[in-house]
Amino acid sequence: MPFKLKIIGSGSAIPTLTRGVTSQYVNFNERHILIDCGEGTQMQLRRYKVKMQRLKIILISHLHGDHYLGLVGLLSSLSILGRTQLLTIYCPAELEELLQVQFRLAGMKFSYPIEFIHLKEGKPEVIFEDNILQITAFPVRHRIPTWGFRFDEREKELNIDPAAVKQFSMTHDEIKKAKKGEDIVRETSYLRNADITLPKQKLISYAYSSDTSYFEQMADYVQGVDLLYHEATFTEKQKDRADKTMHSTAREAATVAKKAKVGQLLLGHFSARFKNTDELLEEASQIFEQVVCVQDGDEFDL
Repeated sequence: MPFKLKIIGSGSAIPTLTRGVTSQYVNFNERHILIDCGEGTQMQLRRYKVKMQRLKIILISHLHGDHYLGLVGLLSSLSILGRTQLLTIYCPAELEELLQVQFRLAGMKFSYPIEFIHLKEGKPEVIFEDNILQITAFPVRHRIPTWGFRFDEREKELNIDPAAVKQFSMTHDEIKKAKKGEDIVRETSYLRNADITLPKQKLISYAYSSDTSYFEQMADYVQGVDLLYHEATFTEKQKDRADKTMHSTAREAATVAKKAKVGQLLLGHFSARFKNTDELLEEASQIFEQVVCVQDGDEFDL
């Protein structure tokens, strides 16, 4: 599978015996990424057999403790285990300042380089891009500056139809041109690109909303993704609490999914007051049918 998502922690505010706080692991065609790193994340990574040393990128959505308090311990463990590869952390600017104070006061030295790249407020911004993957950070609405993240597979070269290569005795240069979408013009013949290439494969996409109150523009930011993770800390019965803390209800998360025409909705970041997720699932399902309430350890493939 080109995309695998593992839920490392699905609770909010404080860890419980059944749910860790927020963290997710994404393997996007061997781009190994950690999204948020709440308290106890490295223990959860071990529990679910995620190889921590493979991580290349960490995305921190905001500076509430349930999204970053596990970071220092994780960084320290990676060093103790002998990591040498660069680790890049995309985060609010204040997080680097906060961590550097801890590093200095504790006399921490690392066996590997750490690069901090600061997220910018105001509008969506592409923060990472290579030939396979594009990651966009987008602003959401919470009590402090907070970002969500969208993962989009990059456009691929076309695949050549092997039968066409044989039938038309295509040369290496012609195959290269065809992969780029070009027609093949010969002295005595003309090969249309559509006749010598296979149909395009659908590009995959995933969005992680982080902590947010409901706002209309969210649907634009996550429009059409195959998989959307959206917080659902409360139900409509706790709407006053949701509004006060700037979190979302299950109904509001489902409304975003419906407006954005996503493929599947994953709900998480549940308040510890819920002993099970039946009420949240029922509320969301009334608006959007393709919905799952996640559990720690769940995996989703695209």
